[in-house]
Amino acid sequence: MDACIERLREMQLRFDRFDASEAGDEVRWFEKRGRGFVLHITPLEVASVFNDFRETVDATWLFTSATLSVRGDFSHFTGQMGLADAATLQLDSPFDYANNALLWLPENLPEPRDPGFVPLLLERVIPLLKASRGRAFLLFTSHRALKNAAEVLADRLPFPLFIQGERPRSLLLEQFRASGEGVLLGSSSFWEGVDVIGDALSLVVIDKLPFAAPDDPVIEARSDLLRRSGGNPFTQLYLPQAVISLKQGAGRLIRDVNDRGALVICDPRLRTRSYGRIFLESLPPMRQATEQSEVELFLHV
Repeated sequence: MDACIERLREMQLRFDRFDASEAGDEVRWFEKRGRGFVLHITPLEVASVFNDFRETVDATWLFTSATLSVRGDFSHFTGQMGLADAATLQLDSPFDYANNALLWLPENLPEPRDPGFVPLLLERVIPLLKASRGRAFLLFTSHRALKNAAEVLADRLPFPLFIQGERPRSLLLEQFRASGEGVLLGSSSFWEGVDVIGDALSLVVIDKLPFAAPDDPVIEARSDLLRRSGGNPFTQLYLPQAVISLKQGAGRLIRDVNDRGALVICDPRLRTRSYGRIFLESLPPMRQATEQSEVELFLHV
């Protein structure tokens, strides 16, 4: 009984915290999950919190990742973390991207917001899936696009489909690896922290640039904060976060020195918008194909 009372008091304190007067350094939001919901309190910036913590610990801090920089520049990460005096170093990858990876940007696709974008994207991708004999990740920025693609591909491919949401992520990956010719359709949780080493994965297709949704409550609040301080939310927030997310998604392809495969990014904005160059220059140094047939030949080998 005492434990239950203590638990109820703890819950009451959390609800009181959520219901307190607005604070300018945080955003409060809720997320629906099934038949319930989750309450969140997210700081608008973590630099001050992290710096306060650093002062209490006598230690050297080392941050390493393949996706911390934007076109070789670490200022987005160091700025967010309050590391104004940080020493940075970018090392070349041990992977032979020039010979083992190929990048293709399909031409003449409509803007991603066009209703025909996903069907036309798949018309370009299906021949590649056949050339690679499955063994592919199709990464989407929305569950709606993923479901649309799953419906189209269900009757068009001779390979097993593994669709996010139908089974737990770990089981999907296990079955994908075991199949040897699977096609996995995933969204956000498959863009990072997923390793498929070897022949089971030879093709990664990304539908569009992973810009954060403008109505995301945390992004929206941080954008407002930047505007009030005279900043530019697109160049200081949306763009660098999207570049880092794209690098994470592209990073699913080559996970070992012996891996080999093709990366296809279907968003025409890489060609038509000035910021497209920032994305391309942030990717590993892959050779770029000019024709679909070149990609098919590469995958056949």
